[in-house]
Amino acid sequence: MSERLHKRIAASGICSRRAAEELIKAGRVAVNGDPVIQMGVIVTDDDIVTVDGEPIGRPPLYVLVMHKPTGYVTTLSDPQGRPTVKRLLPAIGAALKPVGRLDMNSEGLLLFTNDGELSNRLVHPRWGMEKEYEVTVEGVPSMEDLDRLRKGIYIDGGKTRPAVVELLSKPDRKATTSKLKFILHEGKKRQIRLMCDAIRCPVVKLVRVRIGFLRLKGMPPGQCRMLGKQDIERLAKAVGLDR
Repeated sequence: MSERLHKRIAASGICSRRAAEELIKAGRVAVNGDPVIQMGVIVTDDDIVTVDGEPIGRPPLYVLVMHKPTGYVTTLSDPQGRPTVKRLLPAIGAALKPVGRLDMNSEGLLLFTNDGELSNRLVHPRWGMEKEYEVTVEGVPSMEDLDRLRKGIYIDGGKTRPAVVELLSKPDRKATTSKLKFILHEGKKRQIRLMCDAIRCPVVKLVRVRIGFLRLKGMPPGQCRMLGKQDIERLAKAVGLDR
C-alpha cells in the first residue's frame, strides 16, 4: 500500500495530519534514513519512517460489526443532540469511524474501522460490495414495479444501478404490507426509501442483514463484535487490499 507521508505519520497515532505536515517542514522526519522536508512524498509499507530518529509503526487494524438499532444517527456527534452510534461503541482504545451509514429510522448491520482506505473501498461502487436488506413496505408492488426497481429508478437526479429485488412474502388480498429483499452494490442517501416511494410503496421497516459475507444473523439490536484477523483479511481482499 502506498500513501502520502503525512498520512502515514498521522495513522501511527502520534499526531494529526496537520501536525505531521509541520513535523516534515521542520526537518524532523526521515524516510529510509534520508531527511524529508518537502510535502507530497509517497511512501509504501516497505519504507521505514522515523520522527526525531524514532521509527513509527502502524496501529492495529480494527473492524467492528454493530447491529444498529433504530433511533440512532450514524455519526459520532450530532449538533441536534440526537442519540448517536458512538454511544453503543465499546471502548477499545482506538478511534473507530462508521463505514457508510444507515438513517435514523433504519436498523441492521453497520461496520466501523480505523482504516480509512478500507472504509472508502467498502462503500465505493467500483468494488461492488454487496449489501442486502429486508424491507417491509406499504401495499404490494406489482411485477412491473419490481422490474422497475431491478432496472434502476431515477432519484435525486440520477439513476440507480441495477439491483436484485425479490418479493419475500406472498400476501393475500387483504394484506396491507409486504416484505422485499434488496441487494445493492451502491449506497445513495436514503436510496431504498426513495426507490420505494417512486413505486408508491413507502418503507415501513428497513433492516440491513448483510454486507459481503458478513451477516446480521444472531446479533440483537445494539450488540457489537470485533472481527478476527482472518475475517478482516477476507474483507480487505474483497476490495483489493492486502491487510
